[in-house]
Amino acid sequence: MKNVIIIAEAGVNHNGNYEIAKKMVLAAKEAGADYIKFQTAVPELVISRSAVMAEYQKVNTGNDESQLEMCRKIHLPLKDYKPLKDYCDEVGIHFLSTPFDLVSIDLLSTLDMDYFKIPSGEITNLPYLRKVAKLGIPVILSTGMCEMDEIGAALEILYKNGLCNKKVILLHCNTEYPTPMEDVNLRAMNTMAAKFGVKVGYSDHTEGIEIPIAAVTLGACVIEKHFTLDKKMEGPDQKASLEPDEFMAMVLAIRNIEKALGKEDKHVTSSERKNIAIARKSIIAAIKINIGDLFTEQNLTVKRPGTGVSPMLWDSVIGQVSKKSYQPDDLIEL
Repeated sequence: MKNVIIIAEAGVNHNGNYEIAKKMVLAAKEAGADYIKFQTAVPELVISRSAVMAEYQKVNTGNDESQLEMCRKIHLPLKDYKPLKDYCDEVGIHFLSTPFDLVSIDLLSTLDMDYFKIPSGEITNLPYLRKVAKLGIPVILSTGMCEMDEIGAALEILYKNGLCNKKVILLHCNTEYPTPMEDVNLRAMNTMAAKFGVKVGYSDHTEGIEIPIAAVTLGACVIEKHFTLDKKMEGPDQKASLEPDEFMAMVLAIRNIEKALGKEDKHVTSSERKNIAIARKSIIAAIKINIGDLFTEQNLTVKRPGTGVSPMLWDSVIGQVSKKSYQPDDLIEL
């Protein structure tokens, strides 16, 4: 089984500080993430002056400023992404960043990313989808706030502009921070896989680590989880993120689940084969049996160990003539 791709979503948890972003890269690597993902934007190209913050952003930041004012403070300038990508290469973790505008798409297209990550908010942005698709790079598409027909429409745009279904991974997602458990609806992930014929994964905004782990058991090939150095830092996404030790615990659990899922066939494993003789039973003398006696249900019984005649042969043993003498608990020989 190929490993589940685990993405540490750094997002804007660096609060616009390049040195903090670098610390996050190293921490994500040490926590076992395959990728660290940032968010690339020119705020003025993404957000109008009239756009307000989401309720969770107001709660988490304690501010009532405009969304544009908030984003100006927490995004890195475009010039920082190339050196940040180079630092990821140096550390040994894959770099990703989500573009939120067309200029950011152009920049990130020069950084040799394995995937373009499309956020939930851009799934109805036709010019954006078209531009990403024409790059020909595999796409990971989040589907928060979406109905099935909206996902289908977005996929149609991607396919018409050069991508095929083998180059698309859909991430089931809920964009409330944190997501209430009753709104997770994990089974929708496999519904999307069946309907659209693509690989699926899960982008998680719940508290804790159990839901991403559950998603892996249901077949997720990508897990994305918000990541921070410290939940007490300022910023809209810090509280819904995992700190490095929590992220490491999630990674270890997912890797164990991958091993445990195994294959679809049922077979005796090498680790348990030695226990067959100990745990199974054999046909054994219940009382003293003499040569020439018939084997009966009164003079035979079934006990451990399983090194003798299998009890599955019971009916064929009953009625046979004993060719030797047996003491109680002796294994019967045929």
